[in-house]
Amino acid sequence: KPQKKAETKKSIVRLGLVQWQMRPYNTLEELMQQVEYFVDSVSGYRCDFALFPEFFNAPLMAENNHMSTSDAIRELAKFTPEIVQKFSELAISYNINIISGSMPELREELLYNVGYLCKRDGSVERYEKLHVTPDEAKVWGMQGGSKIETFDTDCGKIGILICYDSEFPELSRLPADDCMDILFVPFLTDTQNGYSRVRHCSQARAIENECYVAIAGSVGNLPNVQNRDIQYAQSMVFTPCDFSFPSNGIKAEATPNTEMILIADVDIDLLRELHQFGAVKNLKDRRKDLFELTKK
Repeated sequence: KPQKKAETKKSIVRLGLVQWQMRPYNTLEELMQQVEYFVDSVSGYRCDFALFPEFFNAPLMAENNHMSTSDAIRELAKFTPEIVQKFSELAISYNINIISGSMPELREELLYNVGYLCKRDGSVERYEKLHVTPDEAKVWGMQGGSKIETFDTDCGKIGILICYDSEFPELSRLPADDCMDILFVPFLTDTQNGYSRVRHCSQARAIENECYVAIAGSVGNLPNVQNRDIQYAQSMVFTPCDFSFPSNGIKAEATPNTEMILIADVDIDLLRELHQFGAVKNLKDRRKDLFELTKK
């Protein structure tokens, strides 16, 4: 009798979102100790993914608060290679795929906002923020990246958009056409209106692309860090709006402005059914005879 092969593709994927509290850290070791605490926590609940927010490492800028903001962020960028290395080690040792939020990174003297997908098999992939905010460009001298892609994981295809990028529908439509199942949005917003933009745009992305969207942000205050002094967040997991999903399209939501983790299971098979049998079919019903979206 032939042996049946082991099934490796998961239908139920467990997401662990870290709603990160900004607080003073004296050293990189202290910061990464808190990171490991959260990775340990979400892996203890057998999550497949851990999602950290955009610029979670901003507290390390406090020691350079005497510098100009553009110099301080460049000093912060020096920590990025070591942080990525540590994230990769944590992904392997805790058996979890980690989306590292985002960090500043210098490449050929140009400053970018980037993050890393550290998989539990040891591989590491990089993603970039394509649309930097007017503030990032003006205050920090940051450049927009140029890479938009989907990532293969042991839990299906995922996309990652950093904060402001979630507010441009074309960007998530490209990975949706590449069979993306889950879109992750690490963000950092200072005010409630900034948060509302990310939240409502991300929810729209879940509906129009028939996928799950997980957003995670930071909370708390950083009195000694210019341009990063206040944060507002409510981390959430969004779904399409159809009969197999929550009627309001919200699978799980964190308490606003409180440090916590948010854990939610998402069913990938439900997306397959939705594509075929949904009450509406947002992906299939597009009038491609009238318009198309192409990546340059």
